Order: sequence, then C-alpha cells, then structure tokens
Amino acid sequence: MKLLAGFLSAVMLLPIGCDLARAASLPQLEQPVLNAEVLVKVPEEGSAPADTEVESESDIASPGSDSPQAQLPVEEDTPLTVVTDPDSPYGLDGKKIFNPDPTRAVWLSALFPGLGQIYNRRYWKLPIIVAGYMGLGYGTSWNARMYQDYQQAYADVMDDDPDTKAYLDFFPPNVDESTLDHDWLARTFKSRKDYYRRNRDLCIICCVGLYLLAMLDAYVDASLSHFEVSDDISLDVAPSILVIPGQRRPTPALNWAFTF
Repeated sequence: MKLLAGFLSAVMLLPIGCDLARAASLPQLEQPVLNAEVLVKVPEEGSAPADTEVESESDIASPGSDSPQAQLPVEEDTPLTVVTDPDSPYGLDGKKIFNPDPTRAVWLSALFPGLGQIYNRRYWKLPIIVAGYMGLGYGTSWNARMYQDYQQAYADVMDDDPDTKAYLDFFPPNVDESTLDHDWLARTFKSRKDYYRRNRDLCIICCVGLYLLAMLDAYVDASLSHFEVSDDISLDVAPSILVIPGQRRPTPALNWAFTF
C-alpha cells in the first residue's frame, strides 16, 4: 500500500515538475530602464542670453524605426498654390462673378430703353438715354403742334370760305384782313408747315435711332464686359529696308508697331 501511494504521488507531481523546469529554462524579460543624463548649458556672465539647450544621451526610438533617434518633421514655409475652376461662377471671395449675357441685354433694351444698361450695371448711361428721349419727345410734340397750326392756316388761306380765318390768329387782333396779301400768306404758311413737318419727322427718326443705339450699346457692353486690355501700350519704331518689285535699289523705310 505504501508503494502504491508513493507511485500515485509521483505521477501527480510529475507535470508540476515539468512546468517548473520549462519556466526555469526560458530567458527572463528585462524591462528597459531609461537612464537619461540631461545637460543644461547655462550662459556665462556678459554673454547674450540664448535659448536653453537641452541635450540627452538617451536615444528613444519609436517602435518599428530603424534609426535610434526619432526624426521630427520639419515644417517649411512653402507658398500656397490656389487652383480655381475656370467654369466656376464664383470668385475667390465667395461672391458670384457678374457675367452679363449679351442676348438678354438686347432683349431687355428692346423691351424698354435703358433696361439693358441697368442689367449691364452701367447706371451712368441711364440718365443720358432718359434725357435724350425727353428732349426728342418734347421736340416732336412742339413741332407737331406748330405744323398743325400752320397747316390749318394754309388751308384757310387757300379755300374760298370766308368763315374760315385761322390765319388771323398769327396776327394782332387790330389787323385789317383787307390789307393782307393772300399770295404771300399762302407761300409763308406753306414754307412754315413744311419746315415743322420735317422737324417733326426728324425727331421721330432720332427716337427710333436712339432706341436702336441703346440696344446696340447694351449688346456691345455685355460682350466686352470681360475683355482684357493690357496696360502695356507702346509704340515701337525702327528703321528698315523696303524692297519694291521693279526697282533695283532698296528703299529705306520706317517700320513701326503699335502694341496694346
């Protein structure tokens, strides 16, 4: 019985002994100890103050790096490159770039003179157009009234009705009709009515011309709103030799070029 109990105890203690022997054979892990010696440079007396320099003899390497010293990224002052989309309607300030449409400007000006100039943001042209129409409108109305008066006076002089005497309105009330020369009155009234009729028609033509001019100005202004004009305006003059066909000797000439 004692032998059996000893055998069983040996069998139970055998795995524990094997584990202890395996643990003793494994290398022990050493924890890294950072022994850092810090050297601080103190400026000597009389020298200019400088920034404190800290030097360390311990090199702490980041995991996975080949170099024993950790390299820090260096920031450089590099100019920024701004890339813009040429098809974008917005500028760098976030505002929408004004780009008028010539067709829309023409239709607005045709709808009402001056709307095309307002659409193109050329507000200073609006008073010119308004003043032009006001002047031409007044001229048309005044010449039309004068033409009607002289036309009626000429018709009364030429007819045989003694009751129609509109021509006497051009004379003072105390004028005797018998002292008037009807042939002279007929020539004068005819000349005056033709004169005022021509001026009336000319004012109407000018109104139509101003209407078309406003449309043309709106179209051209909208088309040239983004036309770039260089500041380099110069005139280059240089002598040259001009060879004219049919002549043996060359002719001296002057070559000039205008840059804009």
